[in-house]
Amino acid sequence: MTASYSDFVAQARAANGRKLVKVERSGARATVTLDDPERLNPLSAQLTVQLHDALADLAADPALKAIVITGTDPAFCAGGDLQMMVDTAPQMLEGREGAADIWRWIRGQFGGIARLIVRTDKAFIAAVNGPAAGVGLAFALACDVLLLSERAKIVPAFGRIGLVPEVGNSWQLTRRLGYQRTFGLFASGQHLNGSEALELGLGNELVSHEALMPAAERWCEHVERLPDHVLAMSKPLLRNCADMSWEQAIAMEEFAEPSCFTTEAHRAGVGELLSRT
Repeated sequence: MTASYSDFVAQARAANGRKLVKVERSGARATVTLDDPERLNPLSAQLTVQLHDALADLAADPALKAIVITGTDPAFCAGGDLQMMVDTAPQMLEGREGAADIWRWIRGQFGGIARLIVRTDKAFIAAVNGPAAGVGLAFALACDVLLLSERAKIVPAFGRIGLVPEVGNSWQLTRRLGYQRTFGLFASGQHLNGSEALELGLGNELVSHEALMPAAERWCEHVERLPDHVLAMSKPLLRNCADMSWEQAIAMEEFAEPSCFTTEAHRAGVGELLSRT
């Protein structure tokens, strides 16, 4: 029996199993939790589609400014679901579209989630509470803030199962670690604990396990204090400038800044500072 990418998405969306993604909202923030802890929150078809749908709904809500992504202990995300690779990939390969359907899954679901995190004008905060492997690691690295608990583990799992880095992992890691350290990480399959990851520049903060979610809440507060236009304009500017020349980056800033002068938030902020002098 063969099935297409669209069939698998439809089946995953229609499945009657339990919800594998929990969403909690509070004011201008939301927390999204991958919730299949017995299996270390792997990216099964059902969990992946639920996650994509949940994030798309939150991204479209103008009332939200910050979205925290985490996993139910003991893991953040085990990455791609190995059972799905065994059961589903062969069916896709045998179908009319062959490998193109696997490409559609990787691009439309895994890549779709990563692109949503990167392109949405909201701040995404990864609260990594345990192992973050493979595509799960890619989602964490794509976020705007990466918080590590003392139980966090960075797991570059691709080579061990005969795959290359995907969903932006190669881009994210080479820019943080350089080529040789990134190659070494994938070739050796070395796992990094939270302190090792932070020392290499992977993450904003290392906290105790119990302090992880309070730390995420503090980062939400930082984001919520930003005027709406500052968050919406700064995120694409900062994400793009690393791949620009200095001339391109400064020109982008010069075009963006005059618009800020027209906002009430700018006038109010300047007035507050002047009142203190």
